[in-house]
Amino acid sequence: MKKPGKVYIVGAGPGDPELLTIKAMRLMEEADVILYDKLVGEKIVELIKKLRKTAIYVGKNSGEKGMKRQEEINEMMKSFALSGKTVVRLKGGDPFVFGRGGIEAEFLTKEGIPFEVVPGVSSINSVPASAGIPLTHPGFSSSVLVVAGRDDVEEWKNAPLKGTIVILMGRDTLEEICANLIKAGRNPETPVAVVENGTTANQRVVTGNLKNIAKRARDVTGPAVIVVGDVVKVRKNLGFE
Repeated sequence: MKKPGKVYIVGAGPGDPELLTIKAMRLMEEADVILYDKLVGEKIVELIKKLRKTAIYVGKNSGEKGMKRQEEINEMMKSFALSGKTVVRLKGGDPFVFGRGGIEAEFLTKEGIPFEVVPGVSSINSVPASAGIPLTHPGFSSSVLVVAGRDDVEEWKNAPLKGTIVILMGRDTLEEICANLIKAGRNPETPVAVVENGTTANQRVVTGNLKNIAKRARDVTGPAVIVVGDVVKVRKNLGFE
């Protein structure tokens, strides 16, 4: 039986080819097949064609049923990987930010297909920055709410109580943050992950919930990103725990 290939779920950034990561570029050059999305920039599509790889457009069009198209994409990744191919699944921005990357990773995990997620520069921060707009500023704002335009505005106001919260520079005040979220009405059982030294060889992830994470992460000393919300459960689905 042929050894399966590998799928790389890769973020292509906001559109400028120079904002592709070095790793993304290397993987594109090494890939047998590139499956690319609608939101991958035109200049990047031109770059893909110059690589003379098997490149297949798998973007979703407005009005198209997303889940049906997603099933087709899943089957393509599976088919190519099982035939021994190295597949780059290229997605606009970052694959885990409004990109269904989590769904694809769960599918690959379920099918036993080796994969790796390669982060990309997200449009969430890069596009405003390119337009001279800082998302945080000491004189104006210390928080950022990220939402999907398809959601009702009524849902947005529930973000602190139901949505995902990503906290930077919160390591030393984690206990206070968790207590205040519970006081505001967030379920104490809400999952929390503290990612220390993210993306480096020393990366470490500590998980828990709002009630116990401060105690569990008390020995975290490096730079940390804190994620609050049910999305933390996906780690287990992907075999990370």
